[in-house]
Amino acid sequence: MIDETHNPARTSWVASANGHSDFPIQNLPIGIFSPLGGAKRGGIAIGDRILDLGAVLEAGLLTGEARDAAEAASGRELNPFMRQGPVAWTSLRRAVSDLLDAAGTGPARGMAERLLHDAALCTMHLPARIGDFTDFFAGIHHATTAGKINRPENPLMSNYKYVPVAYHSRASSVLVSGEAVRRPNGQRKLPEQAEPDFGPCRNLDYELELGVWIGPGNELGSPIPIAEAGSQIAGFCLLNDWSARDIQTWESQPLGPFLAKSLSTSVSPWLVTADALAPFRTAQPARPAGDPAPLPHLFDGRDQAEGAFDIDFEVLLLTQALRQAGIPAYRLSRSNARMLYWTVAQMVAHHASNGCNLRPGDLFGSGTVSGTERGSEGCLLEMTRGGREPVSLPNGETRCYLEDGDEVIFRGRCRRDGFVSIGFGTCTGVVSPPIAL
Repeated sequence: MIDETHNPARTSWVASANGHSDFPIQNLPIGIFSPLGGAKRGGIAIGDRILDLGAVLEAGLLTGEARDAAEAASGRELNPFMRQGPVAWTSLRRAVSDLLDAAGTGPARGMAERLLHDAALCTMHLPARIGDFTDFFAGIHHATTAGKINRPENPLMSNYKYVPVAYHSRASSVLVSGEAVRRPNGQRKLPEQAEPDFGPCRNLDYELELGVWIGPGNELGSPIPIAEAGSQIAGFCLLNDWSARDIQTWESQPLGPFLAKSLSTSVSPWLVTADALAPFRTAQPARPAGDPAPLPHLFDGRDQAEGAFDIDFEVLLLTQALRQAGIPAYRLSRSNARMLYWTVAQMVAHHASNGCNLRPGDLFGSGTVSGTERGSEGCLLEMTRGGREPVSLPNGETRCYLEDGDEVIFRGRCRRDGFVSIGFGTCTGVVSPPIAL
């Protein structure tokens, strides 16, 4: 619901928030941080500062449901806050928006130094303890282009337009943005090889995805109706599903991805709430003529009318040579979350349709978000057509896949006339060499 927290005229007494590209007062994402020399704690991003929720509680600045929600979000992980559900999430966001409003007359301004931390001096952590991580395959343009590379005669499997395809990935190797990503070792088999060998991944890739954090969850054996699936979504982030393509090609038959995907997954640290994204909801794109309608357990009129999100994504690459020459990161591609074939609510409903229990802090990946045009690919596999068409960088370097020292940077921003733009921050990772065996 769009309310006073989205008012474009609202500004904050935290000066850096006004005009901030990612974290104006209209956003207020939640995360886990630690100040210099301090312990992990919950906070809210506002401009280039972080509001310390524990300090807000100690100052007695919140009451009622907002206070209870802040208490749940002020610890070392956000799972208790995620468990509380939409009423608590909305209450906290509205109360903090009022607290930081430049037009407010409360005592918070006088306590600013006690309540706020300089974000540049803080360390960000994973927002939650992740029990399970499921990666979907909802980017139909990625699925089609990648499929054409590997199966030109049959790029999409026959079930793709009926079911939100997914696989269970590894929660233990999810990293927060900024942590190094080690090139994996694994089995590879080139077409000309009679037998596979074992060694460092040759074709390391990234995948641009929207991350989804799950809220209250459901009991084992109790499906989540599609009309109620949206209330299960605690928030969103950027997600990089690092992929070892050569290992993936060899190992994926017949049961799908395994070691090629579990090497690492990077997520941006701030949980952007569904409330903050309300102005940027949009209709799910109409399916092309001839495509099947979603099955009944995946169809809801309201979800079709407003279940998609207008989020612009971009992928940038900073190589060691670019960095040393003082050349900024090079933008490889841009795409938009509208390109997803399935809504997030459909992913939630289908995941629980067999009675599978979702839990607070579970993480979903949307699948690679790619567009239909060159320059909108969400990974190097698509961009280089399987390594056959290298990407040229401003300094003359080329890339088919990632090299050691390369830094991949994701950004996501929402824009709409009549509203203040908000963003996700960045999701970054630098490739480090493999461990010698």
